[in-house]
Amino acid sequence: MSQVLYRKFRPKTFAEIEGQEHVVRTLQGALLSGRVGHAYLFCGPRGTGKTTMARLLAKSLNCLNYDREGISKKNKGDVPCNKCKFCDAINNGNSLDLIEIDAASNRGIDEIRNLKDSAMVAAPGGNYKVFIIDEVHMLTPPAFNALLKILEEPPTHVVFVLATTEPHKVIDTILSRVQRFDFKKISTDGIVGKLKRIARTEKINIEEPALVALAVAASGSLRDAESALSKLIAYTGSEKITAEDAAVILGVVPLQVHEGLIDLIARKKPQEAIAQISTLFESGVELEHFNRQFIRHLRALLIAKIGYLPTVQTALAGLPLGRSPTGEPAQTDLTPEFLIKAINLFVKAGAELKFSPIPQLPLELAILELTKTP
Repeated sequence: MSQVLYRKFRPKTFAEIEGQEHVVRTLQGALLSGRVGHAYLFCGPRGTGKTTMARLLAKSLNCLNYDREGISKKNKGDVPCNKCKFCDAINNGNSLDLIEIDAASNRGIDEIRNLKDSAMVAAPGGNYKVFIIDEVHMLTPPAFNALLKILEEPPTHVVFVLATTEPHKVIDTILSRVQRFDFKKISTDGIVGKLKRIARTEKINIEEPALVALAVAASGSLRDAESALSKLIAYTGSEKITAEDAAVILGVVPLQVHEGLIDLIARKKPQEAIAQISTLFESGVELEHFNRQFIRHLRALLIAKIGYLPTVQTALAGLPLGRSPTGEPAQTDLTPEFLIKAINLFVKAGAELKFSPIPQLPLELAILELTKTP
């Protein structure tokens, strides 16, 4: 692999976008009708495709072979074509019709004034000039005011796409002049499916539980999952990747440790449970990270207990909810009341971990509270 995975497999057509169907459908409708707005705001969590979608919009506006007929038949098709000179220029990063600005490092009024001067010049290709301003919430107040002036009286050949993870920091006068699209976190199913396609293309043999672990750890960010997969491939140095490899890279404590701790707490053995926490701490495990995993495990067991099963294997190392490594039902004697109390106590412990003078103390107190004799 000569490229980072998330760059190599960045979607090049609307059909390849994962998990943002509402945005794709609306933008395609605007392109089909010829009613493209002059300014858009793409907001949502990191790694969900905001910049990628902006580039696809730029390509579609300038593509010489735009498949409008394919869209009209509700078939995404090969849109944009990725064959004409305009598509190639954007894909190769040397297009003069697409200007990308990182507002985190270019946040002053001078940069926005330069942008305004550039916007007044016609697009070299003769169609649209598209400006993508990433992390737009980082602009200074004077820069926001300068940007507002451009958005109020934009040239007809210019389209602005503002991208941000914090839309509440964008001033109201800007928000009132843009079409806003909220990007959703990518589902675990969606991330696993994309990682499978990457692994198939790269001829990497990776176990299903490892894919699930990567997807769960990414918390809805496809880019994070792809970056973690790159790291995992580099770590293994082989064509076979196991769930254990993923656990090492992600810092995930094995399923058996979580189940063992729950079992000790349920059987009211506080000394042994606290000893297990001490062992984890001494082995270098970050307790805040472990606690988040443990709470996820408790939640999964609670959901299994009340009869809800999701569509994908979850955080339990790729095992179906409520199943142990042997395939037998796990912790069948745990009541919903016990699990609810445990979740509440460990959530409280998690909030106290960063301030505790003794790192393991909040977890120890949670264990003692759960194991005390009624």
